[in-house]
Amino acid sequence: ELITLMWSFIVSIYSIGGLLGSLSAGYLSVRFGRKKTMLLANIPTVLSAALMGLSRLCGSFEMIIAGRLFSGVGGGLCVPLHHQYVGEISPRKMRGFANSTSSFFWSLGKAIGQISGQRELLGSQALWPMLMASCGLPALVQLVTLPFFPESPPYLLMHKEDQEGCKKAIRQLWGEGHHQAEIDDIMREKATMKNTKILSVLEIMKEPAFRWQLYMIVTLTATVQLCGINAV
Repeated sequence: ELITLMWSFIVSIYSIGGLLGSLSAGYLSVRFGRKKTMLLANIPTVLSAALMGLSRLCGSFEMIIAGRLFSGVGGGLCVPLHHQYVGEISPRKMRGFANSTSSFFWSLGKAIGQISGQRELLGSQALWPMLMASCGLPALVQLVTLPFFPESPPYLLMHKEDQEGCKKAIRQLWGEGHHQAEIDDIMREKATMKNTKILSVLEIMKEPAFRWQLYMIVTLTATVQLCGINAV
């Protein structure tokens, strides 16, 4: 029973890390920008890979627990930020398609993890530390490649009020051309946000107009846990 409890804790602590990461994603993305926050999110993921990969060598199950926690923090930071960043750097006509790629690769990653976890591949007694450490590979790729991408144009214009930086980022992303229409869209969104009150979680829960939407989101999120995603 103790072993079952311990492994249950190892599996579920990922969600605790995800909660911590997702709660801080909004503040960090505004404070440091989308790009810097995504780079920062790679740190707990790489640390997680190192802890879990070396856990067997060190004979420490506590390292697996800590690794799962850090992995959850990294995931909680990256999931909302990736959707936001990809949507903001995409041209308007490709925004829907670009946002859908995040969900596609999220599902692809889970499928690769399940396949790689088979005993015939990396799920054997000798290779499972390598399997658990493999989560650091995408983080390392992002650490190397993301610095070559610009900051989100809407972030530069709306939060930093850097119009020249916004134009430079747009030209780097979309090439030379006339992009004033996109800049005007961002300015209109900024004006709309100034006149919109940002509600806290408690205010959303108390607002009758959002009651059914809140019920649907909570139900959907709760039932997702029944599919075994945490065990994957």
